[in-house]
Amino acid sequence: MKEKPLVQGRRDFIKIGTLAGTGLLVGVHLPNCSRHVEASHVSSENGVNMLAPNAWIRIRSDDTVTVMVNHSELGQGITTALPMIVAEELEADWSKIKVEIAPVEEVYKNPAFNTQMTASSTSVYTSWDILRKAGAMARETLISAAARAWKVPPSECYAQNGAVIHKPSQRSFRFGELVDKTAGIPVPEDVYLKKPEEFKIIGKRIPRLDTKIKTDGSAKFGIDIKLPEMLVAVVVHPPVFGGKVKSVDSQNTRKMKGIRDVVAIDAGIAVVADTFWQARLASDALQIEWEENENSKLNSDALFERWDEMAKSEGKTQYEIGDVDDFFGTDGKTHQAMYRIPYQGHATPEPMNCTAHVRDKDCEIWAPTQHQDAAQEVAARITGFDYEAIKVHTTFVGGGFGRRISVEYVVEAVQISKILKKPIKVIWTREEDTRNDRIRPATCNFMEAAIDSNGLPVAWRHRIVGADVFGQMLPKLIPSIMPYWVPRFLRNGLSGIGESLLPRVVPGKKAIKGAAPLQYNIANVRAEFINDDPGIPIGYWRSVSAFSNAFAVECFLDELAAESGEDPFDYRDRLLTNSPRMREVMKLAADKAGWKEKPPAGVHRGLAIHRFHDTDLCFVAEVSIHSRHEIRVHRVVCAVNCGIVINPKTIESQMESAVAFGLTSTLKSAITIRDGKIEQSNFDDYPILRIDEMPKVEVYTVQDTRSPTSIGEAGVPVIAPAVANAVFAATGIRVRKLPILPDDIKNT
Repeated sequence: MKEKPLVQGRRDFIKIGTLAGTGLLVGVHLPNCSRHVEASHVSSENGVNMLAPNAWIRIRSDDTVTVMVNHSELGQGITTALPMIVAEELEADWSKIKVEIAPVEEVYKNPAFNTQMTASSTSVYTSWDILRKAGAMARETLISAAARAWKVPPSECYAQNGAVIHKPSQRSFRFGELVDKTAGIPVPEDVYLKKPEEFKIIGKRIPRLDTKIKTDGSAKFGIDIKLPEMLVAVVVHPPVFGGKVKSVDSQNTRKMKGIRDVVAIDAGIAVVADTFWQARLASDALQIEWEENENSKLNSDALFERWDEMAKSEGKTQYEIGDVDDFFGTDGKTHQAMYRIPYQGHATPEPMNCTAHVRDKDCEIWAPTQHQDAAQEVAARITGFDYEAIKVHTTFVGGGFGRRISVEYVVEAVQISKILKKPIKVIWTREEDTRNDRIRPATCNFMEAAIDSNGLPVAWRHRIVGADVFGQMLPKLIPSIMPYWVPRFLRNGLSGIGESLLPRVVPGKKAIKGAAPLQYNIANVRAEFINDDPGIPIGYWRSVSAFSNAFAVECFLDELAAESGEDPFDYRDRLLTNSPRMREVMKLAADKAGWKEKPPAGVHRGLAIHRFHDTDLCFVAEVSIHSRHEIRVHRVVCAVNCGIVINPKTIESQMESAVAFGLTSTLKSAITIRDGKIEQSNFDDYPILRIDEMPKVEVYTVQDTRSPTSIGEAGVPVIAPAVANAVFAATGIRVRKLPILPDDIKNT
């Protein structure tokens, strides 16, 4: 296979300039782009003229406005939120708004990573300025076109609800009528952007644009793709991490109904058939001998015991203020605890899948992916084609949670299609998906605080032992594909990617593990990290290290409050003197939950706060303990400050989703390793939260005029410590590991 040159893509930047011919070009500069493209022109599509004002907007003569969305729709609602930003500044008629997922192009890169990837809750906050300006510049240009047609000053015209209106005469042009009237119009570089009090769409409870198609089944997810002559493949992966095929006997498999071929690929053995179930059943008939490797000795219980010992030694300092050594090892009062956070699976509703068709000169991919650049990159490397010959169609995604940042399922589909010269859909079974997941890292967290005479911490140490997810992603996570997409990262500039994918602690500070509790006013803080990578494949999981760190930090702080004999709310309030925004959020949650009031009989409350990518959150959980020590969560009150709220319905759904997702990790399941294998296989031994276990979730937002911050992952870290602290209030038992199971509180 020939090595791919590191060529640049075609569209880096939409040029600020003047309308040429019948084309309207609106300038939007992206910070990661540096080149120009030709102006787009009015074209005809099914008899309807279409104007592309810029990379983000398509205006048709039938008045429809299509917004190009450069992020994957994972269920988080960005195919509604991002069009709302455009429609607000464009003054579009919301009923005419449509959405299209953008192709793989330089202009659509996520500025947070300089690659086209949906991750780390960056969709809205990285798009806010870009889309506002795109909409506003298109609006002003349409106004100029209408004013020229009427021969009036543009100052006498304004846009409203999909039309441009001449104020003195009340004449109007619909946007669609202006498609052919824009030739030669100069595009303004400086445009007026609305103030929050002028918003008509942003802040409204607008139903999602994809509700109907997801309800009636017409939405196309990756697993729904069907192509002429398409075959379906099931890949059998090594049972032990890093395993390789030693030998395979496929004679019985090849005789089974519908089987087209059995092929060896980098990841394992692929069975290709006419249908999924034919391939699935035939894969069981394969007789595969796997090479032994040292990973067969891996055991998660033994690993935690090793990490417990390692946590007694000093780690590498990731963040430090003050000098904690002045307070530990003296005669002052200290408090210590060790918190264990296990490996965790993603359990995406839609298992990993991809459809690929490698032809003689090009390749098409249909994938529910979070990382379009990586999908294009691996296909280019496998096929030897230029990037321009690789077309990636991003389908709807049935849950990502960070799992679909890696693209090994794309590699498999492209490799098989290249061998068989047919369109191939690879579908992982639930068992293959669970046992070959890129699981959330496990950690041991040693917590230590020095306490002053007022019961408050004057020094704080948080020492984490575990594997660095980003460090492993580069050299180890997916060895078969890393050579493909590392060059694109390096080409685009690797600096800062690691920090941007992990929780931001303090701007400008290198604290990539996110351990320091900096929302609290503690003068001496040190966060340490001991990197011990046992070779277990790990990856990004919704909120990544923030979940582990919030659990350890907020539970440990509750321990300090109990040691001082103080109410957990009051204790935190005394430590938030430098964080008025967080203080306001915590007070809102406590007030709405009735924190100072006596809860119903048998119900106990716990509280936790967390700052995620500049979003401040506080959850209050109400739990009860039942006859078999079963923990039930009845109610969760969420308070959030995420800057300007685009759509309150989205905030509510994301908090509900965070509670549901986080409670599985808090109360239900974990991934365990024995003999180098993930022990769990399906929902029978990796149960997820059921609908009858879902608590009532109340969501309250603080009004703020800051630009929108992150919300998609922000609520996940807060639910576990809120529940654990409520369990302590109910039982008096400190549970320092997850999930919290009945046996952990059986002595109550």
